[in-house]
Amino acid sequence: MAIQWFPGHMHKTRGAIRERMKSGIDVVIELLDARVPASSANPLLAQLTAGRAALKLLNKQDLADAARTEAWLAHYRAQPDTRAIAIHQGMSGLARALAQECRAAAPNRGGLNKPLRVLVCGIPNVGKSTLINTLVGKRMAKTGDEPGITKTEQKIVLDKDVYLFDTPGMLWPKIQVPQAGINLAASGAVGRNAFEEEIVALDVLAYLRRHYPQSLQARYQITIKDELSENELLEAIGKRRGAVLSGGRINTQKAAEVLLYDLRQGQLGRITLETPEEFAAWVDEAQAVEAARQAEREAQKALAQRGTRDAERQRLEAAAEGDEEEEEEESADADDEDEYEEKAGGEEPDAGADEDSAPRNR
Repeated sequence: MAIQWFPGHMHKTRGAIRERMKSGIDVVIELLDARVPASSANPLLAQLTAGRAALKLLNKQDLADAARTEAWLAHYRAQPDTRAIAIHQGMSGLARALAQECRAAAPNRGGLNKPLRVLVCGIPNVGKSTLINTLVGKRMAKTGDEPGITKTEQKIVLDKDVYLFDTPGMLWPKIQVPQAGINLAASGAVGRNAFEEEIVALDVLAYLRRHYPQSLQARYQITIKDELSENELLEAIGKRRGAVLSGGRINTQKAAEVLLYDLRQGQLGRITLETPEEFAAWVDEAQAVEAARQAEREAQKALAQRGTRDAERQRLEAAAEGDEEEEEEESADADDEDEYEEKAGGEEPDAGADEDSAPRNR
């Protein structure tokens, strides 16, 4: 299932970020979901902010797998001009830590004469508004559990010489990696009208049974057996959670909603739905599929062009054959006319000959 979600205000956000970058930004903070770090990283943002120092904040670390969070931090820190730290809601000393990281990312800026300008970005519902509220110590930004709450840019004074510019959450027009779309939907970053809960829940179940079977067993008191399909596991969850319809049928839609809610709220324990190696493999697979599609499109285009050329050639050949046949017909008609004239001329009586040959009466 291809998941895409790019409301109109996100298009405006893209333009706002582009203009903000022109006005001067020293450091770009990208807030990521520690449970889906790469899936929640916006490739469009990377294009818009190219050339600026980057600080990756892996938010909601308290809900993510600690070992995998360390792996992701190492992954990002290995990238040029990039720093990375893991944070969570209510973390003490966060403002000081961020200011320190930003100054380290842009050591040539700072002070009242050259205040540090920092742009804070992230996908919808990644916790940006909560982060801003934490930094300023009061409820300055609207927060909620639905993506797309913030729709205007905000300026915040992080420290006397550090200014933050907050922007609305933004996804990108086309999610190329299918599993990234699934993970974004599972984490709550995508509006509910953009996906089907059952399909996402089944994909999540397939991943959890491979990497976190104990979490499923502990939460839902079910036994994970190899012979059980994801559909059967979802029905088992629905049965345990009372999602039963008349006749004993399981409401799988309700069961899917329960699973996704529990995942988002951390009821399944600390879970991360991807590793750097897994995501790299998903990207390679998506690129291979896209390359195959592009090759198929080019082949169809070439075939259509060849068909057009063949049709034109056949038309020209048919026209040429028609001209030849017309010329042959004209030539044949001319020959017939000549032959007719020759025959007609031979049958005309020769007056002189008849006169000579006729008997004379003496």
